Amino acid sequence: MTRQVRLRRKVVCAAVAGILAVASPVAATSPASAADNTPANAVIVWDRNAQTAIWEVAGQQPQVQARSFAMVHGAVYDAVNAIAGRPYQPYLIAPPTNGRESVDAAVGTAAFRVLSSLFPDQQARLQTQYDEWLATVRNGIAKQRGIYVGGRTAAAMISARQHDGAFGDPLWPVGTEPGQWRPTPPTNANDGAWVGNLKPFLIPSASMFRSSGPPALASDQYGRDFSEVKAIGAVNSTIRTVDQTHAAIWWHDRHLGEWEIKRQLATTQRLNTLQTARMFALVDLAEADATTACYNEKGAWTSWRPVTAIQLADTDGNPSTEADPHWMPLLVTPPHPDFTSGHTCFTAASMSALRHFFGRDDIPFSAFSETSGTTRYFGSFSQATAEVIEARIWGGIHTRTADVEGAKIGAQVTAYAIKNYFRPRR
Repeated sequence: MTRQVRLRRKVVCAAVAGILAVASPVAATSPASAADNTPANAVIVWDRNAQTAIWEVAGQQPQVQARSFAMVHGAVYDAVNAIAGRPYQPYLIAPPTNGRESVDAAVGTAAFRVLSSLFPDQQARLQTQYDEWLATVRNGIAKQRGIYVGGRTAAAMISARQHDGAFGDPLWPVGTEPGQWRPTPPTNANDGAWVGNLKPFLIPSASMFRSSGPPALASDQYGRDFSEVKAIGAVNSTIRTVDQTHAAIWWHDRHLGEWEIKRQLATTQRLNTLQTARMFALVDLAEADATTACYNEKGAWTSWRPVTAIQLADTDGNPSTEADPHWMPLLVTPPHPDFTSGHTCFTAASMSALRHFFGRDDIPFSAFSETSGTTRYFGSFSQATAEVIEARIWGGIHTRTADVEGAKIGAQVTAYAIKNYFRPRR
């Protein structure tokens, strides 16, 4: 590793530490280890079941997945929190409980009913899965009361998300002027615009953290961003390392590593059901709102992707850029504008939430990607955020400014969430 690369990595890590620090405006309390944690933690089981419905069967893309996971875990959290005696602020409601309700029945019911509302075409499969789960719960009043509580929190979530803007107009405006977004090869697709207009789960407005926008085309910053992604993000780049290529592909996997990471942390940190439900709700709802906020940014600026910028550089008016009409990125460019990066928004939100929840940054974790065929290991939450910022450049699909500004928005969303939601009541 050259001295220049080491220096840049130190600068990026320092910047990311600052980004994540934004998400810790209140004192974080490290959760206690739990005696009742078992491999059958209901929240983990139903998170896997949600993943099956959302990704393996429905094939939702990341910007759509975020809403679905948030709905599931908001309802699950409210059910578990209510049965525990409401030690934390409810997200939507806290049905009356006596503490003797079956948590397993409540979790399964909350998740099942939300998933059934999201995916009516999976009803038969989900019903079988739910029935098999309930068969493991001892019959009696505790089971029936747990079903009631989970049903109430699911109904509240389903009602709250009616007419929230989901699945509206998917098309981004297509521009023809320099700097304006247009569909990119090889897919030339246009999709996902409605996500930026989705009603947020936590923040008051999707535009709450509006940035100052991408660099002007004639600016030095634009030239630096352009040159960097052109050199290291090309499909045939001669300076990108094998590990950087693996990282770019790993972070581009539509089967998101963040799912495995949160389940792994719940297990390795020995969280009980309530702690797991609270952590998953904080992470997933922050991720959903960060995604919405960054897609709102995309709609506000509609800036062109690197592949367009590089192929049409002779139109940008910047003397430091040079066009290459045949340039293509390592990864297939997603069908929406460059600024800001949705993935860095999403990851910074989740890593900021995890850092706050555990009260520390230096917890190791890892995740495997079938797409890259590799497992990536991280020593801290800030390391993961730093890497995703680089990985989107290594993949040739985002500029550095789009990545860094996206990460800032993700951290700001989480900072708002931890000030206003899921807080201890006593």
